Amino acid sequence: MTARPAGARSVERLGAPGGSAYISITDVDKSYGAESPIAALKDINLDIKAGEFISIVGPSGCGKSTLLKCIAGLQPISAGSISIRNQPVNAPPEDMAIVFQRDVLFDWRTVLDNVLMLVEFKGLRRKDYHERGLKLLREYGLDGYAQRFPWELSGGMRQRVAICRAIIVDPDLLLMDEPFGALDAMTRDDLNAELERLWYETRKTVVFITHGIDEAVYLGDRVVVMARNPGRIAEIVEIDIPRPRPLSIRQTEDFGKYVQHIRHLFASMGLVKAE
Repeated sequence: MTARPAGARSVERLGAPGGSAYISITDVDKSYGAESPIAALKDINLDIKAGEFISIVGPSGCGKSTLLKCIAGLQPISAGSISIRNQPVNAPPEDMAIVFQRDVLFDWRTVLDNVLMLVEFKGLRRKDYHERGLKLLREYGLDGYAQRFPWELSGGMRQRVAICRAIIVDPDLLLMDEPFGALDAMTRDDLNAELERLWYETRKTVVFITHGIDEAVYLGDRVVVMARNPGRIAEIVEIDIPRPRPLSIRQTEDFGKYVQHIRHLFASMGLVKAE
């Protein structure tokens, strides 16, 4: 295995560096089934600072999405605790938004009406967010599409709409479950760059699930590497690459070292072939 890059941490040292935790995950287990329970997550311990961008990468079946849903209050945990701002998570937090792999847009509503859905859901006044919705669409390359319908858009455009919908009410916490996984490589790169810009400008707390090692390293302040059977944290890697990060950073030696280190972790688990 290659030498561990600066910033890589063992599983015993998963606290958020320098400062109190915004999200605290302590001794979390998650199992499915009553008679013969299947362990989806085991001994998850992770602290996340306010304003951190955390990438979580791992193979299918390692519990990445399950962990995200537990943080979101969409699934109960079997043991341990999850808190946000020192408050136990028993339901979806108020200042949270989620972007899923599928955009989950309503084809009978216009693009702008889809963006404003979260406003309506929270019982806020549409007219107070109308201009912000249009501004977000402009910023995400969708100027002139406000009155179009989702079925008229490409996959990448639809996912841009989903991101605009998620951030329309300016949530503190943004959870993203493989949001670019179904897109072609070029569109995915574009959206990676736009998401990095969004985070750099707003410094929201972001938890981002992905299968892509390059994507995890490019976006994350730290990359949480997960193993499976049961789902657990194998290692955490701090990404010491300056921001803002242009896409060209992926061609640098430092970036390559982080990617190679994580690939070797997966190779040691028998998940990918060693180079």
